[in-house]
Amino acid sequence: MSMLLTILGPTACGKTRLACDVARAVDGEIISGDSRQVYRGMDIGTGKDLADYGTGASAVPYHLIDIHPAGYHYTVFEFQHDFLRVYEDITSRQRQPILCGGSGLYIESVVRAYRLSPVPQNPELRQKLIGKSLEELTEILASYKTLHNTTDVDLPARAIRAIEIADYNARHPLPDRPFPVIPNIVVGIDVPREIRRERISKRLDARLREGLIEEIQALLQSGLTEEQLTYYGLEYKFVTEHVCGHTTYNEMLNRLEIAIHQFAKRQMTYFRGMERRGVNIHWIDGTLAPKEQTEQVLVLLHH
Repeated sequence: MSMLLTILGPTACGKTRLACDVARAVDGEIISGDSRQVYRGMDIGTGKDLADYGTGASAVPYHLIDIHPAGYHYTVFEFQHDFLRVYEDITSRQRQPILCGGSGLYIESVVRAYRLSPVPQNPELRQKLIGKSLEELTEILASYKTLHNTTDVDLPARAIRAIEIADYNARHPLPDRPFPVIPNIVVGIDVPREIRRERISKRLDARLREGLIEEIQALLQSGLTEEQLTYYGLEYKFVTEHVCGHTTYNEMLNRLEIAIHQFAKRQMTYFRGMERRGVNIHWIDGTLAPKEQTEQVLVLLHH
């Protein structure tokens, strides 16, 4: 199978820009490894950064962005299926596939070839869990040994779904449907904590000026409920609460900024866990000039 290049890192580290620069150099196409960029109409809050891909004949092709309506609940199982279809299409055309994103479980499910199965809802289990605090739900999730995402469970609804998946996998043997082992090189962008925090704050300010509040107002006006939007966490949780009158602008801004910093820390914790589980991540300095970062990735890819 053709070599897969994976570029990962915490939020606001410059993954998309680097992936696009590399793609232009190697005739590549980008596969999004972000759990929220699959949704149409959720552009600013998910950081699709579509301008980085360019326009016209020189635009970098991208995949698994804008493939489902907002309100849909996309799963890792679906991502694996969609990824494989796109990967095979890209390699059949003799182009370089580049997986780029910050959703650790999505990326790990590919680079470690996890076998996953679709998990139905469990109304009885959900009834037992409703009303428990996020801390209680997180503790329950930690008691399961099976793989599940621990970076995105910042809301009770997401934690309940994570427990539902872990409980199902603990009680049902996985089907004999292996995901293919794909040769890959994994590159991580490492940014010092203080610089990362500064970038996150600047990017949040830019997103608000670009129309993040208006984007969420439009999603609510399109028929999505407050509950549906807050499910997606971070920007969609805190800005929706503000738009619906539950918090002031400054309360929203302060709480959201703290939540994004905490999320970036959880991302890095997950990536370090991937290394302990056998994924060889080649870390590059995220403070280097873009051209230097691209050159380092090209050296890794070619050797």
